[in-house]
Amino acid sequence: MPRPVKIMGKASSITNGFVNGIIPVIKPTDQEIADALETLGMTEDTVCCAYCGDAYTEWDHFNPLVVNKMPTGYISEIHNLVPACGKCNQSKGNKNWRQWMFSNAARSPKTRNIKDLQERVARLEEYERKFPATKINFREIVGEDRWNTHWENCRRIHKLMHESQEHSDSIKNDILKSIGKLK
Repeated sequence: MPRPVKIMGKASSITNGFVNGIIPVIKPTDQEIADALETLGMTEDTVCCAYCGDAYTEWDHFNPLVVNKMPTGYISEIHNLVPACGKCNQSKGNKNWRQWMFSNAARSPKTRNIKDLQERVARLEEYERKFPATKINFREIVGEDRWNTHWENCRRIHKLMHESQEHSDSIKNDILKSIGKLK
């Protein structure tokens, strides 16, 4: 059966849109990709999840872009990306990669008993050392006024979503009453 849709169910998507909307995406060169893979012990033909060794399906932000609904300062660039499988990427979320790998989180490499876990961690540490990810202070770059305006826009949209949720719930209840499904 379909589940009721809530407008506020999309609130985190809006917040992530406001964060990701300001984060630059720097396209890597073929050589940068090759260097990254080599440091991780891979080639274009042997690329796999850097965390567990399964087939990779995507590139994961090694350092999270968003924590506590705010940008961390990291950007989307090859030095902040590693190949990952969907299981690892979903499980890791916006956690610190090293803490997550040794955590009891569902589907973490530790809980999945990845045999070469220490070797993978060593490669990731080398990757982090060799290619430090860019971390910038967005607020400092754009100025306090522009920064505050950006986040005030986000708050206004959330407020409007909340008001719209209340309005749509009222409409839905009136419809349910009219068909005798709500008293």
